[in-house]
Amino acid sequence: MARYFIYLSYDGSNYHGWQIQPNAATVQETIEKALTLLMRQPVEITGAGRTDTGVNASTMVAHADFPGEIDCKQTVYRLNRMLPPDIAIHSIKPVTETAHARFDALSRRYRYHISTAKNPFTRRYSCRVTGELDFEAMNCAAATLPEYTDFTSFSKLHTDTKTNNCKVTKAQWVQTSASEWYFEIEADRFLRNMVRAIVGTLLMVGRGKISVEGFREIIEKKQRSEAGDSALAQALFLEEVKYPENIFL
Repeated sequence: MARYFIYLSYDGSNYHGWQIQPNAATVQETIEKALTLLMRQPVEITGAGRTDTGVNASTMVAHADFPGEIDCKQTVYRLNRMLPPDIAIHSIKPVTETAHARFDALSRRYRYHISTAKNPFTRRYSCRVTGELDFEAMNCAAATLPEYTDFTSFSKLHTDTKTNNCKVTKAQWVQTSASEWYFEIEADRFLRNMVRAIVGTLLMVGRGKISVEGFREIIEKKQRSEAGDSALAQALFLEEVKYPENIFL
């Protein structure tokens, strides 16, 4: 058996997230079915993370074991012909036999897109926000995130994770046009629903409902009920997953 990393992207609109679950279409299941058909034997893949229902990925990474060496370019071509239009395979790379798409990831980077004006061309992939927002205050609040490690206040309740600790290395709002912004955050790992909960709480800061100090207090209370509502899934994208160079052959 030979192990490979698969780099792909997907529109999450038609899927109940990444991970296989009963009686629901998922990205993982769709790719596994195509690979099993292509390789003529069962193939399982393991993703770098679990995106929730409706969340998108500009770059997701998964690993798979194939029965021997494969022609990477030809496999990409054939897989793309078999998969639906909302999933695209970009590249397949050989890695060491113990390389793991999830556990070897050094960091993950997400972007959450918002629009402050009606735009028919971004409506499916951004969150329309009405009213004035104080982005300076939102950036001040976002800048506090790297100071903390326990993000229980932004975690989905009753998950199977052993710790709610994450190391955030980057968190900022970036303007791309007069009415378009995105929130970018990078960390070694993320909790379920974490980015959308952070965005929902930062929007409360932008609307003046809580102060920057109040944002800090929400983190320190370690209670999900203290934070804001989760922002819409459709505007969230997994942008990048980084790995150590020595796992690639």
